[in-house]
Amino acid sequence: MKKYVCTVCGYIYDPEIGDPDSGVEAGTAFEDIPDDWRCPVCGVTKDDFEEM
Repeated sequence: MKKYVCTVCGYIYDPEIGDPDSGVEAGTAFEDIPDDWRCPVCGVTKDDFEEM
């Protein structure tokens, strides 16, 4: 699975880790994250992420 980086703060979403603090389980592809998910560091939306 592909990693995605936040273009605002540089946070990297790694699907192997997920974002458990936000309820996104490990193994969740970026495309499968709910649309209302926010960057856990700076709070921007999925639209501000780019594929690595």
